[in-house]
This record gives sequence, structure tokens and C-alpha cells, in this order.
Amino acid sequence: QVQLVESGGGLVQTGGSLRLSCAASGITFSLNTMGWYRQAPGKQREMVATIGIGGTLNYADSVKGRFTISRDNAKNTVYLQMNSLKPGDTAVYYCYSRRMVWEYWGQGTQVTVSS
Repeated sequence: QVQLVESGGGLVQTGGSLRLSCAASGITFSLNTMGWYRQAPGKQREMVATIGIGGTLNYADSVKGRFTISRDNAKNTVYLQMNSLKPGDTAVYYCYSRRMVWEYWGQGTQVTVSS
């Protein structure tokens, strides 16, 4: 059974930082592309950042220079370091895993940035 369990969300003021973690089980973690998506109220889910099996990074333009995705294959965990947070970053953040045609999602963790 595949599980992606996010943690680290919460309430932070504008300009603050948070670090999200996603612990994966039931997959061969090192062979999966991992990523973070987010969904704000009334908006579609959007890609925030992804990291490939070789370490290839991809970021949404809106978070470049502020967010950093990383992975620890020994711990089956992917991280999202979020700095200089803005109210527009408020959303539910979802962990994502993909290998070939198989995709998995976590339950999500709420990030709220107050102005």
C-alpha cells in the first residue's frame, strides 16, 4: 500500500519560512519522480516543484528563488523549503509521486500565510 504523508504545514506571517516534509512508503522511492503541488480555494491544483530521479529540478515561476525542493532517498522523504512566503502562497500543499504511469498523492497539508 502506497502512502505519502505530508507534515510541516501551518500558519506563518508574510516573509516567514516553512519546511514541508513528505514521507513515502510502499514505493521504490529512488525510482520515482517526487514533487509538490498546491491548490488554493477556488483555483485549480498547480505544480510547485518537482525533483527527478537524477535530481533534475523544476519550479513554478511564482516560487523560483524562494522555494527549494530536495529529496533524501535513504529516508524516502522529499522536502520543500519555503522562504519569503507571501499570502498568495496560501493553499493546501500535496505531495506527489510518479513512476511511469503510476501516480500517487498525499492527503495534503495546509499552509496559510497571513499579511
